[in-house]
Amino acid sequence: MQKRDILLKIFNSLYNYFGPLNWWPGATPFEVMLGAILTQNTSWKNVEKAIKNLKKENLLKPLKLYNINQEELAQLIKPSGYYNIKAKRLKNFVTFFIEEFEGSIEKMFLGDGRELRKKLLNVNGIGPETADSILLYAGKKPFFVIDAYTKRIFSRHKLISEDASYHQIQEFFIKNLDRDVKLFNEFHAQIVMLGKTVCTSKNPDCTKCPIGFLHAIYQMI
Repeated sequence: MQKRDILLKIFNSLYNYFGPLNWWPGATPFEVMLGAILTQNTSWKNVEKAIKNLKKENLLKPLKLYNINQEELAQLIKPSGYYNIKAKRLKNFVTFFIEEFEGSIEKMFLGDGRELRKKLLNVNGIGPETADSILLYAGKKPFFVIDAYTKRIFSRHKLISEDASYHQIQEFFIKNLDRDVKLFNEFHAQIVMLGKTVCTSKNPDCTKCPIGFLHAIYQMI
């Protein structure tokens, strides 16, 4: 069985098991971008609390976040954890967004995204996972997001090595799937759900795994 066929079989099995997940939660592309930074090292539930605080203060606007005092911002996003660090990262990103693209979503996502990805990675506090989340979920660009769940699940099933880099894992998906935004979006969401509920870091419930069939075919790769 070809890798493409295996990946599509995985996707279909997950989709049939969990149903459509409709990621990323966020009312606007700007809110999605902020969420991608706030969700670093925390749960989405905590991010929602932080975003709710920003909404209460009418701060989900680029210029308002650009002008707010960093210490004040840190207190508002406290529920997301590491709030002083994240406040600095948000300020770095918003400064980049305003100064590079005049706070315009349209200007930011003009083009194919590869040059933008390089620029995002130069913003202090934005790594590959955050950059790709911004590109995929806010910009509708076909960049497959890799996270700890992806690495755990696919290394357990021998589809990637345990020491594979972010780039190597991403290339595995991009080379073997069509560069389709909707597919990348839904596939990543399904992987996260599997990692959270079944293929957990400790005591995974393999008897309920919707992709347990991989044990029988991974040696064919």
